[in-house]
Amino acid sequence: MLKKDYIVKKKIEFNDIIKTGKVFKNKMFVIYYKDNNLEHDRFGITVGTKLGNAVFRNKYKRKVRAVVFEYMKNNQKKQDYIILLRKGATLVSFEELQNSFNKLMMGKEK
Repeated sequence: MLKKDYIVKKKIEFNDIIKTGKVFKNKMFVIYYKDNNLEHDRFGITVGTKLGNAVFRNKYKRKVRAVVFEYMKNNQKKQDYIILLRKGATLVSFEELQNSFNKLMMGKEK
């Protein structure tokens, strides 16, 4: 479970990270990131209304939160991330979702 300190919630912060941050993407995710002045990473997760109803979107937000939580155990880069879920992420298993996220995050480091 992510603590409040590790979550980007404010619309102003979301917009700032998306407009001024860097981006990387694959078939399942679009991830915007930007350095922060904190001692830890923060994550914001969004699932568009085109992907499904509220129950469906919340289900996938929980899945992405679980993936992020596992990633955070081993990695801290003092950055803010906005994670946008793409339609491709709704068609795969949780393990594939996790592998895709980890590959994308590791690819960003190069």
